[in-house]
Amino acid sequence: MIARLLAEALGTFFLFATVMGAGVMADNLAGGNVAVALIGTTLPIGAILYVIIVMLGPVSGAHFNPVVTLVFRLRGEIENGAALAYVITQVASGILAAFAVHLMFDLPILQVADTPRTGIGQWAGEVVATFGLILTILATLRARPDAVPISVALYIFAACWFTSSTSFANPAITIARSFTDTFTGIAPADIPAFVIAQIAGALLAMGVAAVLFAGGGESAGEAA
Repeated sequence: MIARLLAEALGTFFLFATVMGAGVMADNLAGGNVAVALIGTTLPIGAILYVIIVMLGPVSGAHFNPVVTLVFRLRGEIENGAALAYVITQVASGILAAFAVHLMFDLPILQVADTPRTGIGQWAGEVVATFGLILTILATLRARPDAVPISVALYIFAACWFTSSTSFANPAITIARSFTDTFTGIAPADIPAFVIAQIAGALLAMGVAAVLFAGGGESAGEAA
């Protein structure tokens, strides 16, 4: 269990540090061009996802995301105590990543985001983004388990662009991003609706996968 939690902590830290750190770097270099800043943020996210899933998947399953852990708990593939420990580790490591990014970029360590992200469009974006992420994981685990890292990395890169919310798709990173008042921040008041939308998308994907693959057994493997 120690190794599994350490893997979740390290993977979550590097994923979230990439999201927030790349956001700061891209915003600094883009000269006010939001499209350039977004591409500068999303390319590194896809890259680090592939790396950490390949590197840490064999240890913890590479969840790095409470809704992924929730889905695998509901599927009976992770025990209750481990699932709770995973989620706590993901949230704590994500917040630590925000502090580390601020330290690296010589910003105030403690911040509270002031970026509003609310409304039906944003919530719908989170439902769609999370639905697609979970379906990608479950479907690829069944079809080609060895392709999960690249499938998840490419899906998230795409979802950052085609969803209105830029694809948070992760309650832990939603919480962590409330601790950074930078390009990737989210105001704390907007967190609950995002998390509800993420859980709804995950559960919907789980139901759809059950229908799609009725009678077929998914392979156990890593996720993200």
